[in-house]
Amino acid sequence: MTVLLPPSETKREGGDTERTLDLRALSFPELADERAAVITAARSVSSEESTARTALKLGPKSIAERFRNLSLETSGTMAAIDRYTGVLYDPLGAPDADAATRTWWFEHVVVQSAMFGPIGGGDPVPAYRLSHDSRLGSLRLAAHWPAPSSRVLGERVAGGLVLDLRSEGYRQLGPVPGAVVPRVVSVDGSGRRKALNHWNKTAKGRLVGLLARTGAEVSTVGELLSWATANDVRFEAHDDGWDLVAESLEPVAA
Repeated sequence: MTVLLPPSETKREGGDTERTLDLRALSFPELADERAAVITAARSVSSEESTARTALKLGPKSIAERFRNLSLETSGTMAAIDRYTGVLYDPLGAPDADAATRTWWFEHVVVQSAMFGPIGGGDPVPAYRLSHDSRLGSLRLAAHWPAPSSRVLGERVAGGLVLDLRSEGYRQLGPVPGAVVPRVVSVDGSGRRKALNHWNKTAKGRLVGLLARTGAEVSTVGELLSWATANDVRFEAHDDGWDLVAESLEPVAA
């Protein structure tokens, strides 16, 4: 199984200064040229505060994040699963997880980065500022990433099970036909379902954490459903796709 995650806007600072960015050391090294093109464009719009504010949607409190894009090749790196923070990644507790859990993430998780394209959960990356809808002059991320991302992801999964937990904007940067794309819902006492917005990321993070902690080895939808049943996770098919019931991954507010 491959689990596809979005990145997060917030990122942990710091990293291993002895191991700086090497584009060909990342997963899918054949994307090195595409990655270099995005880095060049991001560096260009980040060089001036005025252009960075518009291109990267930075406010007064975040404008300094443009400097991340000016030092990508010299900044310290850390595993992607540790670099990203926020409501999806914080429930993982990645920096404090045991070796077996981290190994699962490294083997099964792929993050769809706006800067680097698809990267592995264990890939060493620096902090940066870029989103799927950032404006990089003549380079349009929505046109730049889909074809190469879909190609390498398709080669990786080769007909295997793909659990796509990316937000819509990041799914568009690397479409994977046939992936399982669950809708996160809350179910009240009368059985009525409500799709969640903010809390859907928390539920997804808890799901990926549980998959890793249990060492889930599933290769089909049937095996995923069996795993869910064994771990009291409500993962249900319906006419339009799949529902992941948030309450089964600890109660969350609607």
